[in-house]
Amino acid sequence: MNSSDFLSLLDQKQTLVLDGATGTNLQKRGLPIGTAPETWLFDNPAGISQLYSDFVQAGSDIILTCTFGGNRTRLAHANLTDKIVEVNQTAVVLAKEVIQDKDVLIAGSLGPTGEMMQPFGSMSEAQVLDIYAEQAKILLDSNVDLLVIETQFDLNEAQAAVRAVRSMDTEIALVCSFSFDRGVRTMMGVKPVQVAEIFNDLPVDAIGINCGKSLEDNLAVLKTLKENTTKPIWFKPNAGLPTSNVDGSTSYDVTPEKMGNQAKLWIAEGARLVGGCCGTSPEHLAAIAKSARAN
Repeated sequence: MNSSDFLSLLDQKQTLVLDGATGTNLQKRGLPIGTAPETWLFDNPAGISQLYSDFVQAGSDIILTCTFGGNRTRLAHANLTDKIVEVNQTAVVLAKEVIQDKDVLIAGSLGPTGEMMQPFGSMSEAQVLDIYAEQAKILLDSNVDLLVIETQFDLNEAQAAVRAVRSMDTEIALVCSFSFDRGVRTMMGVKPVQVAEIFNDLPVDAIGINCGKSLEDNLAVLKTLKENTTKPIWFKPNAGLPTSNVDGSTSYDVTPEKMGNQAKLWIAEGARLVGGCCGTSPEHLAAIAKSARAN
């Protein structure tokens, strides 16, 4: 789907419903804590397919592929570097099998490299460009409907990711989403105003907010971003604040009912694509979808 078709669909539907969390849901279904979700593409593909299916059944218009950690640097930590093609291809194939003839789009997820760029780390801009281009090409060749560069915290890495995708001369719809995990700033101290100032002029079709901290903080970021951009806003907050459990797992404090009620406010404040990140179960997503379609 090219940018024009994506924006036309959004204009037609006004609001599109995204999916929920991948990692936290898979952990609840048996993925060992600390294990990369991408390992289940080989060890438990039925588990990945079931999560895709649950989100589709809950009302998602767009589901993200299980490829957040599907770049070469992150896959190295999971001993999957030599399977980068299979990881990304398999994630898309499983999604296509689930949606079949349903009116649901598949978004190729591109997470951070997992390394810091110079001068804060060792990763050069050329290396970052190559890492994103490699994964994006596999997802494009697998025929995803759009690409989502997500959970970004560094303006330089995010811009490099966008350049990498557009260097392939593709017109595919593209979203870039930031994680404001210091409340109303990213880990690198980036403010939503700075995101708008830069990404308003870049070839992305929507600017996003995902992960982060509390719903209140995410809402504050949404309001600020809306005041500073005319581009559609992609909004996937966590299901509240995380609490660490004795067994090492993490719990989130917002119920599906509250998440659904909050979704009305997100849309009223300018979010055009709504879903949830960490802690957002299919039940949370169903409540979000119900609210979105009641508007």
